[in-house]
Amino acid sequence: MKDHVASRNCSTLEELKLQVDRYLHNYNHHRYQWERKKMTPVQYRNHLLSIA
Repeated sequence: MKDHVASRNCSTLEELKLQVDRYLHNYNHHRYQWERKKMTPVQYRNHLLSIA
């Protein structure tokens, strides 16, 4: 995460929080993962809940 969040460009704590929130949203909703059947973490969680 430290390579993807431009923390040095943030001048306030609120800007840093916004950058981290954007990164986490992108990671959880848009980044497909091979070890999770090419699903995002949110899709995989919903998939597991639907078959349980």
